[in-house]
Amino acid sequence: MASHKSPASSAKQGLAPLEHMSKSDTILLRKRLVGESCKLFFRSDPLKIVRAEAQYMYDEQGRAYLDCINNVSHVGHCQPDVVAAASRQLAVLNTNNRFLHDNLVLCAQRITDLMPEPLSVCFFVNSGSEANDLALRLARTHTKHRDVITLDDAYHGHLSSLIEISPYKFKNIQNHKQADWVHVAPVPDVYRGKYRECDHPGEDMGALYAEDVRRLCEKSTAGGGGVACYIAESLQSCGGQIIPPPNYLREVFRHVREAGGVCICDEVQVGFGRVGSHWWAFQLQGDDIVPDIVTMGKPMGNGYPVAAVVTTRAVADSFRAAGVEYFNTYGGNPVSCAVANAVLQVIEDQNLLQHAKEVGDYLLARCRELQARHSLIGDVRGVGLFVGIELVTDRVTKQPATAEAQHVLSRMKDESILLSSDGPDRNILKLKPPMVFSKQNADTFMAVLDQVLEELDDGDLPDPVPEQPVSQTNGKTNGVNGHRRKSAAEA
Repeated sequence: MASHKSPASSAKQGLAPLEHMSKSDTILLRKRLVGESCKLFFRSDPLKIVRAEAQYMYDEQGRAYLDCINNVSHVGHCQPDVVAAASRQLAVLNTNNRFLHDNLVLCAQRITDLMPEPLSVCFFVNSGSEANDLALRLARTHTKHRDVITLDDAYHGHLSSLIEISPYKFKNIQNHKQADWVHVAPVPDVYRGKYRECDHPGEDMGALYAEDVRRLCEKSTAGGGGVACYIAESLQSCGGQIIPPPNYLREVFRHVREAGGVCICDEVQVGFGRVGSHWWAFQLQGDDIVPDIVTMGKPMGNGYPVAAVVTTRAVADSFRAAGVEYFNTYGGNPVSCAVANAVLQVIEDQNLLQHAKEVGDYLLARCRELQARHSLIGDVRGVGLFVGIELVTDRVTKQPATAEAQHVLSRMKDESILLSSDGPDRNILKLKPPMVFSKQNADTFMAVLDQVLEELDDGDLPDPVPEQPVSQTNGKTNGVNGHRRKSAAEA
């Protein structure tokens, strides 16, 4: 954890006062006080972001960047209603949840009202990691079993309990030994996974992938641990923007429950209407698909630390009967709940689910138009404002275009568009922008991506492109900053 230095102490180290620090000073302090293990976007030339608004972020020089990364600021950076709600409550009271307060019960009611029956009990925590850790405790207490079935390339949080069930992380730990209570199922990726749609035409791909989960249930039962839970992101994010095939969760839930386990859907990355047609991504698989536990985080507070676990009365009662009361000092505090309530209100008032569906459908269609023109794009997948563009060097072999993907990220940044990549080979461009992302933003994004892919069409990876002036890149007007300068002048 970084120490807080006064302006005077910064001056003693040969640095400017904190309020006037240059980008290089900030980089120096971060290396010294935070450490190299904390990941930065664009590590070789990191951005210093000093303010943000809606779907735009601004560096210390006032340059605007279109944010296609930030699913944390769900309803837009610094959304005025959310900021006002936090400010009002912080000026009156903030304390732990051992006292009665209307914000907590109203927030719990609003969230559970958005859930299908019998999901009716809400626990408040501070982060998605805390939510998933509590979900594991609930599952094990209720089932009295130990084992966890997770997906390959899954990421569920940074706590020790969650690193153990996150192959996305633990596969990169030197000499890591997978715990005997962890069982890893194949990612239901019909494009490049264990079972590919091209190899199984007409088959029920969901049922096919679910069979592997059934076999793991049998293995767990035979080994004596017993299945405590199956946990998965409803749409896998860090693992590569994966959309499970139809019927997958239905069959998985059946197998897990027959083995005595419970089913956990991790909605930390994809909940609160990002998929457009529904509030929760698990609902994409059918109205009859109801997990036993749902976890949520990031978008719930629009950047403020608040998260939750929603479960059934039966699971909650088992947890209470175990005799260890649940308490979280900051979970459910009045300010956090005021913020979450405001986020929910903004989503409803601005009809952001419908907006995500309309803009997402438009964005996907534009991406597929681009796919038809550029062989580097192997697959386009997504739903709502959750989109993945997989880059490959060969569409037949599906060889990951990792270096090309990293070049695209760098060039898009040069053009003032923030994008990230993920998946086991880091070749999937992923878009999870704030929900206020517009069709105009989609057009800007597609025009720049088209230009960048044209640069790669000859098959040779160019040398890294140096930083370009704000107003122009390669002789062309920068659409992001050109648009934002015009808006500022008009204002």
